[in-house]
Amino acid sequence: MTASTPSTADFRPSHISQEEWLARVDLAAAYRLVAHFGWDDLIFTHLSARVPGGDHHFLINPYGMMFHEITASSLVKVDQHGDIVSDNGYRINPAGFTIHSAIHMAKEDAGSVMHLHNHAGTAVSAQKDGLLPITQTAMLVYPRIAYHDYEGVALDLDERERIVKDLGDKDVMILRNHGTLTIGKTVAEAFTLMYFLENACEKQIRAQAGGELNFPSQQAIETTHKQSAMLPRVAPLVWPGLIRLLDNKDPGYRS
Repeated sequence: MTASTPSTADFRPSHISQEEWLARVDLAAAYRLVAHFGWDDLIFTHLSARVPGGDHHFLINPYGMMFHEITASSLVKVDQHGDIVSDNGYRINPAGFTIHSAIHMAKEDAGSVMHLHNHAGTAVSAQKDGLLPITQTAMLVYPRIAYHDYEGVALDLDERERIVKDLGDKDVMILRNHGTLTIGKTVAEAFTLMYFLENACEKQIRAQAGGELNFPSQQAIETTHKQSAMLPRVAPLVWPGLIRLLDNKDPGYRS
């Protein structure tokens, strides 16, 4: 944050706790960053964050707002049944509730869940073999990936059980013929994993367009598999720089 950038606390409404407001600011920042990297899909797809505390509430985007417009105060707080807890005049995408509530309800450590329809990730989701371990970036996320078969637009709450079952103990998921999903203890973790996943998918699509692929040795794949444990740990190093990028571009997400 620069000297001219308003403090996060300057915008916090009195009825929202400091802990919830910080979660709101981080999630609003993630929405703006998705737009910055060109990963958004008009008003569709969704990112969520658990509200600190024991009420099982989480924050998600207001349905109808573009990602580059989202602010901390415009995020909608809902419970695990999809009911709006604090009405700020906005509604939510029912499909977003289905996917995100499934994971937040099943995993207490799921502080943030991110789901995208970016071109590269969706293209790989439509490939029979999914993500291939053909680049360093892919090999770092490869052992973390689960897959879930497409069942239609996620409006059926019964699908939640199948999403959770397919996810298992993974924190990255490719939704076949649909898109990508990541989970983190924090917004920063979920976003960092998504960056690596989408980057790996983009490189795969480009490599496939260039000719025959070269696959690394199994030993190299296994070594990188072990090294993949470091991915969540780089999030605290990456996130402050991303926040500085946003603050220099437009700090309005903090309001």
